[in-house]
Amino acid sequence: MTDLAIRIDGISKRYRLGVGSKMKYRTLRETIAGIAASKWLRSRSKTEDRLGGSAGTIWALREVCLEVERGDIIGLIGRNGAGKSTLLKVLSKITEPTSGYAEIRGRIGSLLEVGTGFHPELTGRENIYLNGAILGMKRAEIDRKFDEIVAFAEVESFIDTPVKRFSSGMYLRLAFAVAAHLETEVLLVDEVLAVGDAAFQRKCLGKMQEVGESGRTIIFVSHDMTAISRLAHLSVLLNEGRVQFIGPTEEAIHLYISQPTAQDGNLSMRHDRSGDGVIRLESLKIYDAEGKPAESIRSGERITIAIGYRSRLKNLESADLVLDLRLTDVMGHPITTFSTRFSALKAGGPLPPAGTLTCTIPSLALAEERYAIDLWISYRSATADYIARAGELNVMMFDYFGTGYAPVKRKHGAALFSHEWTIDSQES
Repeated sequence: MTDLAIRIDGISKRYRLGVGSKMKYRTLRETIAGIAASKWLRSRSKTEDRLGGSAGTIWALREVCLEVERGDIIGLIGRNGAGKSTLLKVLSKITEPTSGYAEIRGRIGSLLEVGTGFHPELTGRENIYLNGAILGMKRAEIDRKFDEIVAFAEVESFIDTPVKRFSSGMYLRLAFAVAAHLETEVLLVDEVLAVGDAAFQRKCLGKMQEVGESGRTIIFVSHDMTAISRLAHLSVLLNEGRVQFIGPTEEAIHLYISQPTAQDGNLSMRHDRSGDGVIRLESLKIYDAEGKPAESIRSGERITIAIGYRSRLKNLESADLVLDLRLTDVMGHPITTFSTRFSALKAGGPLPPAGTLTCTIPSLALAEERYAIDLWISYRSATADYIARAGELNVMMFDYFGTGYAPVKRKHGAALFSHEWTIDSQES
């Protein structure tokens, strides 16, 4: 008999657009009516699913079925909005499915957002014990792991400081250390490598490999295909809420990177983002050398990228804002970053409550390839908004050097540099 850790049977999740934007007090009659209506809506959810849903709703997941054996490390991949984070939230019991169910055998540890489950007023020490207690662990079990957690997170000097005073990096390190070290049978991880320095990312990958080798079950979501291929032998590809493929990771990645991408530049409806949200990235537009909207440019062409935002911060100086625009290849490898830290934002005074941040690149010297665009915005060392694969840019082959020979990425690499060759005579 197969030893299953997770069994997912026909899980669907529907969201009502606009629900939750305004709080409203209701009478007892309205509450009872609402309960009756919700039962009726659940009873017809499968019918609506077959018909594509009703007006004003969106299906994040549709009839997802999956079996995960104990000790498996499963990669969960798919484009933004495919339903990856929603599925992990359903498995973590953060949100309830509209239909279907999941059976999970054993305690679950999850890291779905940086510091999920942390209380900001409590110290790092108190939060470790609180998280362990929530998982049903005895104090002696937590005591046994405590020093290892603190050492991994590298927060020894701040362990008795309220976590609200932690930097985002410290917050992330402690959150991951708690999720990875407390003795859970199932570990769910969503984009933990999206934030943090390279050394910490390598540390996280090493720890997850160690956890997997110990026989624990891991479901790992990431846009970094190298990390997925390193950790997971099997992967699940989600597409528009449905399972498109289950099988070897390399096959799943090949299907994933070959999918066409529809882009409208609207980021306001993106739910797969992190940060405190006081500044939100609303749109991403790309313009070619002639100022026309474009999804494709030629190697070396002038390009302008306009990023719309909204801010709830008052009296924030523009100089205190940091925006990183990172280009990655289809596997998630960083290629280059355009940042206000490298080229200062040409604006003075307080940041307007809404506007557009524009990056002009005189010559995008990259070889032909489809590149993804990651966006990260912060203020006073706090992350406001982070969106992986906020958009994509197709760079077309072009005679960049004017020699009649166009460079090819897979053969010559991504970066193009102007250069000169000379020859000196060695004759005596």
